[in-house]
Amino acid sequence: MPSHPMPSEADIISTVEFNHTGELLATGDKGGRVVIFQREPESKNGPHSQGEYDVYSTFQSHEPEFDYLKSLEIEEKINKIKWLPQQNAAHSLLSTNDKTIKLWKITERDKRPEGYNLKDEEGKLKDLSTVTSLQVPVLKPMDLMVEVSPRRVFANGHTYHINSISVNSDCETYMSADDLRINLWHLAITDRSFNIVDIKPANMEDLTEVITASEFHPHHCNLFVYSSSKGSLRLCDMRAAALCDQHAKLFEEPEDPSNRSFFSEIISSVSDVKFSHSGRYMLTRDYLTVKVWDLNMEARPIETYQVHDYLRSKLCSLYENDCIFDKFECAWNGSDSVIMTGAYNNFFRMFDRNTKRDVTLEASRESSKPRAVLKPRRVCAGGKRRRDDISVDSLDFTKKILHTAWHPAENIIAIAATNNLYIFQDKVNSEMQ
Repeated sequence: MPSHPMPSEADIISTVEFNHTGELLATGDKGGRVVIFQREPESKNGPHSQGEYDVYSTFQSHEPEFDYLKSLEIEEKINKIKWLPQQNAAHSLLSTNDKTIKLWKITERDKRPEGYNLKDEEGKLKDLSTVTSLQVPVLKPMDLMVEVSPRRVFANGHTYHINSISVNSDCETYMSADDLRINLWHLAITDRSFNIVDIKPANMEDLTEVITASEFHPHHCNLFVYSSSKGSLRLCDMRAAALCDQHAKLFEEPEDPSNRSFFSEIISSVSDVKFSHSGRYMLTRDYLTVKVWDLNMEARPIETYQVHDYLRSKLCSLYENDCIFDKFECAWNGSDSVIMTGAYNNFFRMFDRNTKRDVTLEASRESSKPRAVLKPRRVCAGGKRRRDDISVDSLDFTKKILHTAWHPAENIIAIAATNNLYIFQDKVNSEMQ
């Protein structure tokens, strides 16, 4: 086996996002770069003719900055990418680091005009005395060029680190959330935003919880949800008031006193929340579980799935190595019937809501060979061990799958494992780096 050098910190993937058709896939990394992959057209020859994803464009989205007032360095790491619904031939996406959100436009050019009257082939102005006849410029084909241009920069909206952005279904506004506040922006206006949630107490010593994630409802432009470090979800209605400090609904599961421990509050913190495509349900991820909530039932989730319950006895060491603060994301498949989330040892988990079956799969170089079939993995927490079982004590906690994405219509998933992007699809899978 060849030894693989440790990835550089800058190459670690920090976000993964399909666009609305699934034809494009964007990743952001800790070095501030955005890489866009495009799905190749389906080939007519091969039995497995799904198009593979190839690099389409790479650009530097954010640079490291320095806040001189606070003497703080602002990392270039991309926290989130969100695609805007496509309005014309161009594609647009929002990317954000801790402080600044940028709107990028991605366009293609495969023709160039030739035969200018006043310019020569190099673009220099001709001597007017040499221009004796007028000609009509013509468009000549050229090699495809993908151009990425910054359209807007939304800065100075946040005192604290931005943890999520979400584009509204009205296609005109989006929101950005940090630890204590959520702002509403218009895509055409960069110099001001409206504060729609503010949970900052008058005295910071009274602070008991922070905002961990937020998302707009997929169909109702007035509704959004935000999650907190206390494990609660607040659904807000922007029609009720300009400042949504009074939530419309509070989703919270009462704690079982018999399970109370020093780690209870840390592991109940919600690291991600996603509306289902139908808009009827919400999916949340905390440290040990994923939960499905019905918008019509606030008292408790309708489904709870254990992601890695075998870690319950290991919380002490996970606290000591800071893994207990890892923020795992979760994703729905296109029909809202299967959910996916990441785990340690480069494992990711899938739960079928209809059959209640679940599976543990591994994103590795071995499993990513073309046509390879992913084999289910099992973790053994004690007692009898089967031949292929992995002991809890041999799990690698440095290999963690925090970021995953599911194609909006097909069974294609993107898994970020440190600095590798794995793309798996039904019966065929491929790996990209």
